[in-house]
Amino acid sequence: MQNNKVVKKRKKINYTKLLLIFLFLCVLCYFVFFIITKPISNIYIYNNVYLSDQKIIDISNIRNYPSFLLTSKNKIKKQLLKKPLVYNVEVKKKFFGEIHITVEENKPLFYNENTNQTILSNGKKVDDKFKVPILTNEISYDIEYKLINKMKNLCDTTLLKMSEIKYSPNEIDKERMFITMTDGNYVYLTLYTFEKIDNYNKVLPSLGGKKGILYFDSGNFFEILN
Repeated sequence: MQNNKVVKKRKKINYTKLLLIFLFLCVLCYFVFFIITKPISNIYIYNNVYLSDQKIIDISNIRNYPSFLLTSKNKIKKQLLKKPLVYNVEVKKKFFGEIHITVEENKPLFYNENTNQTILSNGKKVDDKFKVPILTNEISYDIEYKLINKMKNLCDTTLLKMSEIKYSPNEIDKERMFITMTDGNYVYLTLYTFEKIDNYNKVLPSLGGKKGILYFDSGNFFEILN
């Protein structure tokens, strides 16, 4: 009998195909690595007045333009909200590696000369100094609370016109304030009538360039000072 042996042919290894697969995987890995490590291209900051762009970038930990993909919007927001000056934050990531940060700040209202702190519109206190009126004497917590609630609603132009605030109660009103203006005039008002100081710029032309005291605490009259 004749033995029939089955001879299996050994397949040749297709080195060209393997090389192409290897090159494809290398290109794919490089592409993935490139996407993951691609840095932030541009950072845009909006609506900030008291915190500089650079300060916001530093707080957000994106000064060195880290990976755009790995940069977390929530992390940026959490970092910024830790700061007393920041009331709210909106962070958006856009095409081409752009980060857009819109902040809403707590407005600095006045500087307390007794505590060497700036009082913000949310009642928090910071050690930083800003161009705000200076409270020159001590006030109680209740008076301070009311003063904050009144001042946070004033126009920014009015705040810039105010130089000093002095708590000056009398027998009639325990919530009376004496305001020194930057132009050399003075204003008396109470916490009840505090919003009247927003009319200062409207009243100013009628004073004829004279210096004196505006009484907004009891009526609206002007006392000329020699």
